[in-house]
Formats: sequence, C-alpha cells, structure tokens
Amino acid sequence: MTTRRERWERRTQAPLIALSGLFAIAYAVPVLVPHAPAPLLRGAAWTEWAVWAVFAADYAARLILAERRWEFVRRSPFDLASVVLPLVQPLRLLRLVSTLLLAGQRVRMASQVRLTTYVAGVVVGLLVFGSLAVLEIERTSPTATILTLQDALWWSFTTMTTVGYGDLTPTTGLGRLLAVALMLSGIALLGVVTANIAAWFISRFEAEDRIDHLNHRAIQDLTAEVRELRLQVAELSAASGRDGLTGPPASAEAAVPLA
Repeated sequence: MTTRRERWERRTQAPLIALSGLFAIAYAVPVLVPHAPAPLLRGAAWTEWAVWAVFAADYAARLILAERRWEFVRRSPFDLASVVLPLVQPLRLLRLVSTLLLAGQRVRMASQVRLTTYVAGVVVGLLVFGSLAVLEIERTSPTATILTLQDALWWSFTTMTTVGYGDLTPTTGLGRLLAVALMLSGIALLGVVTANIAAWFISRFEAEDRIDHLNHRAIQDLTAEVRELRLQVAELSAASGRDGLTGPPASAEAAVPLA
C-alpha cells in the first residue's frame, strides 16, 4: 500500500520537472542577454527564486507527510542542503546548484525514466548549466579566456570528459571550483555508464547461461525418459517371450491316443 508521501511525489513529479525547465530559461536569460531590459532581468531573478521556493515547499510537504520524519531527513541530506544552501548566501550559482539537485531527485523517483535516459539528461544538464555558470563567472574577469557561449560549451565538454586541452581555463576561484565539480561529475557519470554497460552484458550472459542450463536439463530428462522406455520395452519383450515358450497346458483328452 502506498503512503501519503509516495502519492504526493507521484502527483507533483511532472509539475516540478516542468518548473525546473522554467528555471533553466530564467537562469539563461541574464547570462545570454546581460544587457536585457531591467524588468526582464528582474522577472528572471524572481522566477528563479519562485521555482526554488516551490521545490523547498515540496520538500517541506514530503517531510510533513513522511511517517518517520527523522529517517526521511537522514536519507535525503542533499535535499535538505539544497533547500538551505541559497539562504546561506544568495548567489545565483547556489540557486542553480540547489534547484538542479532538487529537480534531479524528483527525476530519479520517476519510475518511467530509465537509467540511460536519466544519465543522458544529467549530461546535457551539466553541460548546459556548467557552460552558463562559467560564462557568468568568468567573462567579468580581466584575465578571462572564456568570453562567449561557444567557448563555455567547449570548455564544459572537455572538462566533463576529463580531456582538458588547456586552451580555455577558468581564472577565478569560483570558476576553478566549478571546474572541479564538473570533473568529478564527469568521472561519476562515466562510472555509471560503464557500470550500466557492464551490467547489461552480464545480464545477457546470465540469460544465455540460464537458457543453456535449461536446455541441458531438458536433454538429461529426455535421455532418462528414453532409457526408462528402453527398459520397459526390454521387460515387455522378455515377458512375451516367456509366455510363447510355455504356452497353454494340453487337455487330458488330447493326451490319450485313439484306439
């Protein structure tokens, strides 16, 4: 039987994932159009805070509906950190990190989302948001080498794949911290993909082994049945041979010779 918290999570999954897409647009507008009209920039900022507030309210609702609240908090420390993090220091980057973590948690709970789809979505999300974040951080630095979105995308891709050509590098402390986070994320995702592929091959081999084992058992059972049938045929043949040699006993009248 499903609990109230599980029913709440199922009902709010799709709206929260859609809100995370709205947050992505609101976060990208000031980065891609820094000289946009002030009302548009303010609207984007308020949208970011509103989406984060909805995710925070969702966490509070799940905590209230949880049967064992302390266990819920203990098992979801990243959710709690994501809710508290933007309140500690109101940076846009922290709102980005917290919203990504909260949205990622809800996507993981979607039973219809397979692992490969989730990993692909995480890769694209990290690539895009990492590019936007490093562009926002680095382009105001006097020694910056990442000045355009194309540069940021190229840098994020080479960093996530741990190639690191070195042609584009962050020069600020926050940019380097972001680079470390992308490197670790890339290594973790590579491990997940490798483990997923290995598990797929192992499952295929195990399925083939099970089929071979069933075929072997079927052959053994068939051989035992044929052996048993041969024994039964041999016993029947021996019994019919003994009946033919003895035959029925002769009558007394037939044994007396005629005069």
